[in-house]
Amino acid sequence: MKNNIIRTKPLPLIIPRAITGLIFLCEGIQKFIVPDRVGAGRFAKIGIPDPELWASITGITEIICGILLIVGLLSRLASIPLLVVMTVAFITTKIPILTEKGFWGFAHEYRTDFAMTLLLILLLYWGSGNYSLDKYLSEHGENE
Repeated sequence: MKNNIIRTKPLPLIIPRAITGLIFLCEGIQKFIVPDRVGAGRFAKIGIPDPELWASITGITEIICGILLIVGLLSRLASIPLLVVMTVAFITTKIPILTEKGFWGFAHEYRTDFAMTLLLILLLYWGSGNYSLDKYLSEHGENE
């Protein structure tokens, strides 16, 4: 009984992949269906030049990479542009909160971004895991 409590299992990467992928997929879609709130309108509000272009690029990146994470295809590679998106979001939206509201206001506003960034780092390090297209393709590619 004690060994079952202490012993760890292989990391089920399908869970962080699903969480991260679905959130980015939804955010990417919203950049096109509610552009004033989360797309070009928001990008213009925070001072990003050519907001229509960058909101579209960001939305497409989030949709494509989110889908890749969900199905577990090239998860390490898909994590990189999403980490860039998170870094830009941190610099443009969270640092001003830190300077205006202080640490606790910043900590409150950054909590989801922080979790998403850590999940992306986890996927960058560990990859897609056992329940993924990467695993399926690697196993079936070796048999041929």
